[in-house]
Amino acid sequence: MIYKKEANFPYPVLTNTSNSYTSSQFILDVELHENVHHYQFDFNYEMDSEFISNLLKNGRAQIILIIQSKDNKFYKLESNQRSIRILKSRISISNRTSIQMHIQSTEDISFKYNDDLSMFYDKFKDELVVPGHSILGYSNVVMFEGSTTKPLELFEKKLNPDLKSAIKIELSHETIIIQYQNEEFQFNNLPKSNTLNNPYVYTGMHMALQRFIVNNGEDNEYVDLLEIDPPTNPLELKLYHLMRKKMVEELSIDTIDEVIYIISDRMIEKYTSVVKGLISSGN
Repeated sequence: MIYKKEANFPYPVLTNTSNSYTSSQFILDVELHENVHHYQFDFNYEMDSEFISNLLKNGRAQIILIIQSKDNKFYKLESNQRSIRILKSRISISNRTSIQMHIQSTEDISFKYNDDLSMFYDKFKDELVVPGHSILGYSNVVMFEGSTTKPLELFEKKLNPDLKSAIKIELSHETIIIQYQNEEFQFNNLPKSNTLNNPYVYTGMHMALQRFIVNNGEDNEYVDLLEIDPPTNPLELKLYHLMRKKMVEELSIDTIDEVIYIISDRMIEKYTSVVKGLISSGN
């Protein structure tokens, strides 16, 4: 379970609000990334207790990461682990997801040499023994609200009756612009019109990623996203953060379509599903 309020234990527990330790900081920070198949949680934590830190190093305590959403999931971590990747089929992430880190004993722990405790325990800490599988500390709760990435925020739609073509896609300084000669080409009179525009979105993303490679890559063919500095161009910076959020590490002319698949959350599959639904409704 996740402790969102101070809980009472018959022994000292390290928490950010506890008086049991002279310095009780236990701060957790988490970043959530995702791609088509996985969620990845990258985390760091700061813990003031040297006593508990040594228990972790010696294997006498373990880290448990708890992810609470539509259900609760518990993950045992190594003491030096700072990331966990989970198949989307194994976990449900809702619009409100809570994450907390627990420290749990793996054997009976004597507090006799716990010099991090407050003076209150000086007279009887020799007698304090915590059994195995007990909570030794828990962090703050990290909350995630809603989706982490919305690819279509990269786009603008404009109506331009003076176009000499039905559709024109161009790259501005900040966005990918889809211009329509006729409002009907946007499918606004049909359900899920945004999804029906996905072929245009796909083409726009392809153009933008090609320019990204030209401006940021080597020999206009390849970009190592782990090595380059974040681009200064606003549109390319959005694409850079989107790709990194989706755990894309490299981009090349040959992998543009694969990258679009990763960062666009099954764009073509959704388009196909909507078209099939319209055909079925028509029949």
